[in-house]
Amino acid sequence: MNSLLPLVRNEMLKLWKKKRFFVIIGIIAVLIPIFTYAQLRVSLDRQEQIGTSDWRVSLQQRINDYANRMSSPRVIEEWRKWMSVEVQRLQYYLDHDVNPEEPSGVTFTREFVKNAVGLFVPLLVMVIASDLVSSEHAQGTIKLLLTRPVSRWKVLLSKYLAMLLYVSLIVTALAALCYIISGAVFGYGGWHAPTLIGFQVAGADIDTSNVNMIAQWRFILMELGLVFYTGVLVGCIALMVSVIVRSTAAGMGIMLATLIAGTILSNMVSSWESAKYFFMVNMDLVRYLSGDIPPIEGMNLSFSLWVLTVWAAASIIVSFSVFTRRDVY
Repeated sequence: MNSLLPLVRNEMLKLWKKKRFFVIIGIIAVLIPIFTYAQLRVSLDRQEQIGTSDWRVSLQQRINDYANRMSSPRVIEEWRKWMSVEVQRLQYYLDHDVNPEEPSGVTFTREFVKNAVGLFVPLLVMVIASDLVSSEHAQGTIKLLLTRPVSRWKVLLSKYLAMLLYVSLIVTALAALCYIISGAVFGYGGWHAPTLIGFQVAGADIDTSNVNMIAQWRFILMELGLVFYTGVLVGCIALMVSVIVRSTAAGMGIMLATLIAGTILSNMVSSWESAKYFFMVNMDLVRYLSGDIPPIEGMNLSFSLWVLTVWAAASIIVSFSVFTRRDVY
């Protein structure tokens, strides 16, 4: 343990000196005001169209719009199924007098994090994790690092622990900046606003028998926990690629292509049942909390967690196996 702590501290300092974490913070700080303004414009335009700020009228209008679009023969079956689920979910909110989009910094944070878990957060994590090992080869420091009187597995473990710490910082910074920036526009309340969880989707229908009402702060904690889990999975796979591929550019290219392909795949694989075993299709864990339709029928939170756990474990095993046996001389 005494020999591991200095290694972790060293890895943290390396990442800190690369300034990438500051770049990530800068990206988040630039994008959030843009999305905050966009959300404000959408809310104002919607109020102008329906002529009132009453959320019930707005929600009923959305339900009517979805119902009208479902009746069109030009709508593909997948979109019709999604709209059917959305109508039932929104109607449940309306029937129980719960505003799903109560304007506040907390609500904006909840929705932003929900939309960021599938691609945005994984890309931020990839920037940190993709060169943890490959950069050592590129800079020629790998030989010096491995000549230290420390086991190779401890060297690699220190990189994993540093990655975990930075994933925690990224998720925390994302949530904090979302709340601080959007709260200046929408207000800093909303922590105890009611939120519904437990919707279960079955085909084009939604089961509400297990729906529970919780405070929004509890929902956000659950949401951030799932985002952290997804970030750790992406970090483990990116670190494995960094171990196998000695080029930082190649490693980042592989991860970038994989994550973007996964986003596209998630919208196209509803009839390809075997695709549910790809980690990219399972990364959007937050959708199960809010009752959104899964990419492939039959998928649920437990299944996706198991798939991601298996992928993470496999990537860790491959990383340690390759790193401890590779001849760097």
